[in-house]
Amino acid sequence: MNTSSPAVTKSHSFSFQFRWTRHSTILLSGFLLTITLIIYIWWPLAEEVLSYIDWNGPWWRYIDWLLIGIFFFMSLVIMVRADLRVDALILFVGTCGGLVIESWGTQTNLWFYYTSERPPIWIIPAWPIASLCIDRLTQLLKYLTTRCSSKKSGGIPIAQFLNVHTLYWLIFGSFYILMLTFVAPTFDHSFTKAALLLCAIIIFTPTDKQTTCLTFIAGSGLGYFLELWGTTRQCWTYHTYQTPPLFAVLAHGMAAVAFWRAGLLLRAVIHKYREVRGGAQIRSPLPRVLMDILVSSSEANKKGKDPGN
Repeated sequence: MNTSSPAVTKSHSFSFQFRWTRHSTILLSGFLLTITLIIYIWWPLAEEVLSYIDWNGPWWRYIDWLLIGIFFFMSLVIMVRADLRVDALILFVGTCGGLVIESWGTQTNLWFYYTSERPPIWIIPAWPIASLCIDRLTQLLKYLTTRCSSKKSGGIPIAQFLNVHTLYWLIFGSFYILMLTFVAPTFDHSFTKAALLLCAIIIFTPTDKQTTCLTFIAGSGLGYFLELWGTTRQCWTYHTYQTPPLFAVLAHGMAAVAFWRAGLLLRAVIHKYREVRGGAQIRSPLPRVLMDILVSSSEANKKGKDPGN
């Protein structure tokens, strides 16, 4: 007879997912290869950064330790629960979503990069990597909140303790008001109108409020350090010239929620595709090879993992 409590089972399951696998090696190799290609293709930018370091003096004072810390943190976190069958969907949504967000911000001059590119291609790979990192952080927050709310630990359900319904509307109501204030100078742009409409649809049609809040918190937490680095190094600058503006930090949380919801929608489309694939032939809007990869990712998720967070 199994006498282990649900909390212990969850703990063991969570710990088991920290193991290093072949997928971890592939993910880390792909990440490092992407960084190498960016440095090689945009070597003049890397050379400019290195020129600020006095190698004949106390060079350690000029090293960007914040960037190194962010790099190593994200490298380690994306290895947790690595499964390419699941992570393929997160990478796909993160890449497409990042391109859309960067295009919106740079085309409307809400922010601009020091290279004056609108948007710079070299920044796009950061979005899918950040999406993977936020997925892992959200799963960790889920585990911690579940553990804290277990009856064995003497806690109470997280929904009662935090009043998730109230917390949800407090977070996203405040964010939307802040967003309206921040993007006000660009109300005449269709890009901004589309962004406001999309955020409103996501906010007013919630699915799992607890997961949504945890995803927002995880995205905002990571976003703070990314924005702190980017704005203080003047890699990118917002129209308010704050380093960083509060909206930019919280926008990472909103973007994470939007990517998660996009993943849910895409998986629903893939599920429908799988249903009709064996019957009447339909023309997929995506290339066949890409669709097969996403179908594989959706099937892997159905076996017990949720890649959308």
